[in-house]
Amino acid sequence: MPSALPAGDPVPEDGSLPESALAGLGKRPFGFYVHVPFCTVRCGYCDFNTYTADELGPAGGSRGASRSTYAEAAIAEVRRARQVLGDVDVPVETIFFGGGTPTLLSPGDLGSIVAAIASEFGIVEGAEVTTESNPDSVALWDLEELRGAGFNRISFGMQSAVDHVLKVLDRTHDPLRVPAVVDWARQAGFEQVSLDLIYGTPGESLADWETSVEAALACAPDHVSAYSLIVEDGTALARHVKRGDLPMPDEDDLADKYLLVDERLARAGLGWYEVSNWAKDDASRCRHNLLYWTGADWWGVGPGAHSHVGGVRWWNVKHPVAYADRIAAGLSPAHSREVLDEESRRVERVLLELRLRDGLPVSVLDATGRAAVARLMDEGLLTRHAERLIPTQRGRLLADAVVRDLLP
Repeated sequence: MPSALPAGDPVPEDGSLPESALAGLGKRPFGFYVHVPFCTVRCGYCDFNTYTADELGPAGGSRGASRSTYAEAAIAEVRRARQVLGDVDVPVETIFFGGGTPTLLSPGDLGSIVAAIASEFGIVEGAEVTTESNPDSVALWDLEELRGAGFNRISFGMQSAVDHVLKVLDRTHDPLRVPAVVDWARQAGFEQVSLDLIYGTPGESLADWETSVEAALACAPDHVSAYSLIVEDGTALARHVKRGDLPMPDEDDLADKYLLVDERLARAGLGWYEVSNWAKDDASRCRHNLLYWTGADWWGVGPGAHSHVGGVRWWNVKHPVAYADRIAAGLSPAHSREVLDEESRRVERVLLELRLRDGLPVSVLDATGRAAVARLMDEGLLTRHAERLIPTQRGRLLADAVVRDLLP
């Protein structure tokens, strides 16, 4: 089952925020994340807050947590966001639909949520509007409708181009479907097309991974995300590993595969801008994820979705039925929250911005962290450009160790 929510402080029933969080609202970049918690099947490695129809059962439909009624609940939370944030002008720069499989909802439903955000907040000209999608969840006409509804960026969950690797991951799409959906997205007029890859699956050889990377590049994507497989507690994959059916991913193997994808993508003209993300140019970077990595503001819609405004972070109730019930009752769906103090926010900046090609300002470090910089540079883990620290390729491989040295 999906992972549990973190502990936190109570949230007022109306979801109101402290004045400190609202100070400066509208002066920082602002976006919406919309979580769509539905999947046709559960992938064995997935720890996200997602549900199949069987897991939701009859109560899901009767209480308004079904696919057919989900857009209505999400729109109600968008309207609540407007109430909570008041009448401050907060134009939306990015909207990102994730999941789950957002494209299990109809293009009309997804478009209605975008329209509600536009109506309540306004969307800036040139805003990035993204949906994730599985390759087998859309056809050309779906993509044409999504483009007409305002979506201009799409991220396909490719994961691998090798059948036996997809089988271990419990992915159901045919690898040959990926170039087809990328072509359809281009025909439909999507400005940016991204592919997601996973490396380190048990049984995946380096040659298998090379096949997947080259297959992704053959699609000429604007953006690629490549993540190492993590065996999450409570997943089917973790149970297989615990029983000895499958081996744990090997750290040296993961490093070799990271180096391979970094080299191949760079050769093809896609430069890294975050440890696990590459883009053909600045315009192709995922602007929504950059909100997360740079501590900007966003409102997360949907069950289990996380939000952050002005140093206050909160998360919604996890289950779709509980979420729908709270929305129907006119209550905030928020479960708990935390108010970040200045030191917590500084630590998060170090953790996140050191993953970026744009780097971390040296001024964010305390005295102990600054004292470690020269040694980390001598060890070839960091470079310094003006007053910003940027990880080298080796530093990206050892990012956790670099952070530990900079944060006492």
